[in-house]
Amino acid sequence: MTLLIHFSKYIIIVLMILYTLYSFLVFTFNSERKQRHAYRTQTTLMFLIHFVCFGVLYLEEPDTKLLTFYGLQVAFFLVAVILYTSLYPGIARLILNHMLMLLVIGLVMITRLKFALGIRQFAFMVAGLVLTLIVPVIIRRVGKLADLKLFYGGLGVLSLMAVLVAGQISGGAKLGFTVGPISIQPSEFVKLLFVFFVASSLYKKHDFRTVCITTAVAAAHVLILVISRDLGAALIIFVVYLVMLYVATGKAFYPLAGILAGSVASVGAYYIFGHVRNRVIAWKDPLGSYDDQGYQVSQSLFAISTGGWFGMGLGLGMPETIPVASTDFIFSAICEEMGIFFALCLTLICLSCYIMFLNVAMKFRNVFYKLVALGLGTCYITQTFLNIGGVTKFIPSTGVTLPFVSYGGSSLISTMIMFAIVQGLYILRGDEERYIEQQWRQHEQQR
Repeated sequence: MTLLIHFSKYIIIVLMILYTLYSFLVFTFNSERKQRHAYRTQTTLMFLIHFVCFGVLYLEEPDTKLLTFYGLQVAFFLVAVILYTSLYPGIARLILNHMLMLLVIGLVMITRLKFALGIRQFAFMVAGLVLTLIVPVIIRRVGKLADLKLFYGGLGVLSLMAVLVAGQISGGAKLGFTVGPISIQPSEFVKLLFVFFVASSLYKKHDFRTVCITTAVAAAHVLILVISRDLGAALIIFVVYLVMLYVATGKAFYPLAGILAGSVASVGAYYIFGHVRNRVIAWKDPLGSYDDQGYQVSQSLFAISTGGWFGMGLGLGMPETIPVASTDFIFSAICEEMGIFFALCLTLICLSCYIMFLNVAMKFRNVFYKLVALGLGTCYITQTFLNIGGVTKFIPSTGVTLPFVSYGGSSLISTMIMFAIVQGLYILRGDEERYIEQQWRQHEQQR
């Protein structure tokens, strides 16, 4: 059986490499027929990876509840594909495929770590699907989204203030609230509100007064998050704002000033906040502080190096030795058991998602929607970079999750909403292109 499990890891890696190749080859296809074939092939590869992974888990622990759980997941992914493609024929199929692929990877790894967490993650996925199916309709039909600036900014600040005042401490930071068996982390949803706030503030005018007011509200978001010790969310909002501000104004002075101010603030935070200092110490020399701050990063690096290029094999590693392996450090667990090749493909899939987000943003004429797509894409790729960079010691760990892959209801559902918003923008962009084409034809007929 061990030999079969070892052999399966090579099958999984080959399937993953093929899926990843199609993620980029599809950008070179001019024919819709070729694109549709690529999308169907990706879907098939996703189900094959899912089947092989759960087959391995079943070989290691033959249990009918695992087979039942696998069947429910297959039904979920089939229903997700059918519903999205039926209700929204004009969606970005590559974004849908990537969302489901990342959900598969996360669900496999979480189930391997702890079956009960896999069950809960699956429940969050079902709730997220039901919720996000209506999001593209809202984006497409509601025409007043650009006029709700006060709502976005006010709700965002109030939500973060509520956490700061009454939130529960988890891992040394005030992250959210617990309602019964469910923990809610408002900052995951505030990131989406913040993108809409900045877009609605800057899409019409971006004079100095407007920039100052928007910057003040953005600074309030960041400051509250820093005081709450939610450093990852604070850094994401900071980066998103600088990128959106530069694109909206076209002036390099603003982001350069922001980077300078952020650098000064980071140095100040290092000396003022002990938790910031601990993260930096763990990053500089994790082995030197192994018994204290550096334990998490050290265990992460051990796991990655142990897995090597091809991994130990699903179920044959020791990811339980990695602290919070199902959330912040799930990428390390994937590297240990699935291998660095698999992890690199996972990273490239995330990059392909970002390219699609930028593709949507660049082709919009409507500045508000352009900024929203850009902001959401920046939010997604920044969070991905912070997670992977932190667990590989490329940057200090910030405590953020890997979107779609890490365990966590708030992170999962907010990212599903993010992708559903982009799907709505993609459909809306198609409507915009068809309208322009229709206007051009009418103009040609009049001539």
